[in-house]
Amino acid sequence: MAYHQPTQPRYGHCESYFVESDEGVYAIRAEARERARSIARLHQRAIAEELSRLTADEYQEDIMDHMENMEAQTMPDVNSIDIQTEIQWFMRPFLLDFLVEAHAAFQLLPETLFLAVNLLDRYCSRRVVYKRHYQLVGCAALLIAAKYGDKKDRVPTVRELKSMCCSLYDDEMFTQMEWHVLQTLDWSVGHPTVDAFLQIALAEVAYDAEVEHMALYIAEIALYHREFVSARPSVLARSALALARCILSRTQSNPSEWAGAYDAQIVMSLSNHLYNPSLVLSRKYASMHLSSVSATVDEFLQRQAQIARRAAAPPTPPTVATLEEPKPAAGDYLGPQTPQKTHYGSVMQHGCLTPPITPENEQFAYNNMAKAHPQVPHAYPTTPTPDHPSNMQHVQYPPHSSYLQPQHA
Repeated sequence: MAYHQPTQPRYGHCESYFVESDEGVYAIRAEARERARSIARLHQRAIAEELSRLTADEYQEDIMDHMENMEAQTMPDVNSIDIQTEIQWFMRPFLLDFLVEAHAAFQLLPETLFLAVNLLDRYCSRRVVYKRHYQLVGCAALLIAAKYGDKKDRVPTVRELKSMCCSLYDDEMFTQMEWHVLQTLDWSVGHPTVDAFLQIALAEVAYDAEVEHMALYIAEIALYHREFVSARPSVLARSALALARCILSRTQSNPSEWAGAYDAQIVMSLSNHLYNPSLVLSRKYASMHLSSVSATVDEFLQRQAQIARRAAAPPTPPTVATLEEPKPAAGDYLGPQTPQKTHYGSVMQHGCLTPPITPENEQFAYNNMAKAHPQVPHAYPTTPTPDHPSNMQHVQYPPHSSYLQPQHA
């Protein structure tokens, strides 16, 4: 029996074997669900911020008490830094210029720079630091500060820090110094910085980006000078904020408020150091995203100089003795003076006349300082020394570490 082929297809005519799918409908629905999730997340974030604000207002007094207690415990000792045998205060601006450039290159938070300088000063308060290790200690402090409070994707690596130091130090030296800084400070890294107190003061009024940038600029200028190393961050933040508002002609805070309780003496000292800031710092704050506050300060100082010249016109004809304009003294306010190391013969902190020095053992090669001071107790750890001292004698120093080279009388 022959098979009979039907003349008409059973299910109708079809030009293709593929059927149109509903992927477009599913994509629209998935996009709608994702949009709903995004809106829900924003709503939850708004609720969380509101709850955080209410909680912060409730515990604000306890938070402030804790921060002020912590800042008192984590302050460096200026007298111990004064009696360092090799590093001196005139070397500090060179190292800070390097740290400011590294901080800007890695786009770290403002509080990271203040914390790094605090760690550096606290370490120098407890250990003898050689000139050849000064930059290494600064890099270790910056690395610790970035790991402590900054974003993980912006924390510098040892390879990057080594490149910035022109391969002056080995990888193991960075790791060894980082561990030694933490051990010296008893792993107490938390320090309320100037930026932290500044944010609390700015939260009391409407946000003004220019005032914040100006206050940060003034606070970073203060890092370069010895007289502000012993100033508490809370007082320094309020004083820098008061000076920033004065420069920008903003309304000052009420003296009864926390932000208005600034130190007039520190404000005057800060204003005296505005005339000749670091070029690296001035270029940093000349950018638009930082409100070009360094240019604003220059214009303010020019106006003040013009006002002073007009007010200096004598009411009576000057005598022969007063025709010559008086010259500023060495400690005058016209510009920052190079800090000099002083000598203290009195009993210092912990009863030590000099900070602890490098011990004599096979781990640390440089022991000349230890031989010169055998009376120093061994209860204080010391600055580590690289394992390859012979390789350090012919190393070319990087541009920012010129201060590390020996000084000749």
